[in-house]
Amino acid sequence: MTTILNLEPITALTRTEFYQLCLVNPALTMERTPNGELMIMTPMGGEGGNREANLIIKVGIWNEQTQLGVVFSSQTVFSLPKGGDRSPDVAWVKQERWQQLSPAERQGFPPLCPDFVIELRSRTDRLKPLQDKMQEYLDSGLELGWLFNPQDQQVEIYRQGQAKQVCALPTQLAGEAVLPGFELQVERFTD
Repeated sequence: MTTILNLEPITALTRTEFYQLCLVNPALTMERTPNGELMIMTPMGGEGGNREANLIIKVGIWNEQTQLGVVFSSQTVFSLPKGGDRSPDVAWVKQERWQQLSPAERQGFPPLCPDFVIELRSRTDRLKPLQDKMQEYLDSGLELGWLFNPQDQQVEIYRQGQAKQVCALPTQLAGEAVLPGFELQVERFTD
């Protein structure tokens, strides 16, 4: 579950203030919308955490073999070009884009949108805010994204310049030109 705090009556939370807020509250997982709303995320349960870890492992193994980029966990916040500060469950950035960042930019919240993301809907997440988040990634330059929806046994595929594609599970996903050679067989989700 995500709790949204509208701080508009007292302040417009800037990117710098959000970063400082995260530093002094390391036990909280937070995001900031492009409108400056503060989002506090509920910790993930065992099943969701296991699913997320397995996805990170699979992308990580592919990346170790190809050395094409850098893989990130859900603890990484990206300062998106369109104004939000978001933390996808799994993220991947092309090596050349990562190397263009200064050491200070790599140390903090990287000021870029990942090239590839995976979002995994938890039991308490509403689908629409996650779909909006995927659109925010696309608007910020995302090339390919997958939104896993265990409740409906589906995965939504987001591509730059294309309509969202919805696939029923089980299905075979491909990294296409973004993650060349990466394939993921996705079975039906079980509780």
